[in-house]
Amino acid sequence: MMADGVVKKLSKDVVNNITLKLPVKSLLRFKCVSQFWYAYIQSWAFIILHRNCASSVNDEIILFKRSFKEEHDHFKSIMSFLSSGHDINDFHHVSPDLEVPYLTNTTSCTSHRFIGPCHGIIVLTDKVTTVLFNPATRNYRLLKPSPFGSPLGFHRSINGIAFGFDSIANEYKIVRLAEIRGEPPFYCYTVREWRVEVYELSIDSWREVENVDQQLPYVHWYPCAELFYKGTSHWFGSTNTVVILGFDMSTETFRNIKMPNTCHFKDRKCYGLVVLNESLTLICYPYPGCEIDPAIDFMEIWIMKEYGVNDSWNKEYTIVPRAIESPLAIWKNHLLLLQSITGHLISYNLNSDEIKEFNLHGWPKSLRVKSYKESLTLIPKESEFNTAQ
Repeated sequence: MMADGVVKKLSKDVVNNITLKLPVKSLLRFKCVSQFWYAYIQSWAFIILHRNCASSVNDEIILFKRSFKEEHDHFKSIMSFLSSGHDINDFHHVSPDLEVPYLTNTTSCTSHRFIGPCHGIIVLTDKVTTVLFNPATRNYRLLKPSPFGSPLGFHRSINGIAFGFDSIANEYKIVRLAEIRGEPPFYCYTVREWRVEVYELSIDSWREVENVDQQLPYVHWYPCAELFYKGTSHWFGSTNTVVILGFDMSTETFRNIKMPNTCHFKDRKCYGLVVLNESLTLICYPYPGCEIDPAIDFMEIWIMKEYGVNDSWNKEYTIVPRAIESPLAIWKNHLLLLQSITGHLISYNLNSDEIKEFNLHGWPKSLRVKSYKESLTLIPKESEFNTAQ
């Protein structure tokens, strides 16, 4: 084509300078123009350059996922793409909604994990079914199940799930923490051992980490409690106290990070992990459904000023208590997004204390939110989403 001939006469730097500034949607159209553009945009070198360029500008959107009951125990999950535009306290749709496949029962709707993003990829799983997808390209992949079971007379319980990138091996990994316990009625009392399962995307294969040489804490799940940060996945765990359990994706080793001294499970508290001002941030909030004592049941936001240094926790915000289901995310470093007990999206402005309820809702406990930057990152053996009707 004539256009290809013109492009080939331009220097690589000029072509990059133009294409690296284009949004993913435009680049996907370019892939259909010719073989030259398809190969150019599909190359890992360009994908990485485009991702790094996008990371340097303020172009985040919100992924908002919620579910609706259709009939009996069947649910439909919808993902919306939102932005605040010039009004940072309000949201509008920037792309058509997508219907999320596979996860359609009650447990999948209310207790699923919405993990990531990592380089533009998100993981959605209910422990049995795992979907890996890139919302920007509308492509996804249903992963094959883990092949690992448990010895006769024991039960394998998946408590923690994570997704991240091993920068040394250049590999995307999904990690699952499994407890091998006695079958009922002794299920709660006999932990035989801990197992760590790792899925590697490039080879489409599961394996177990050998020589897990420490007793892992029991991992607790909340809607905003699994975070990949600085090459490490994080969960909340408890032994004789509550800790943040970290798993290094490259070395595949664990570490415990102490919580602030005021954080205890016995105080009817739940926890969330987010990134605020580029720092690991802890959200401590009253357990949903409990009667709130306005004198003591505050929501607290703690920032770890120096990652991994236990004494560097600093309480940044104390918020007057209110009945919520859970925090979901912090948008633009000032807007705390939460889901109400009735399934509505609400916000709390950390600067002005303003509270707002949006006309965005779903089945109670089904709401999930992620701050998201578009990426061309490829998913091998991918399928394509359908736009929600």
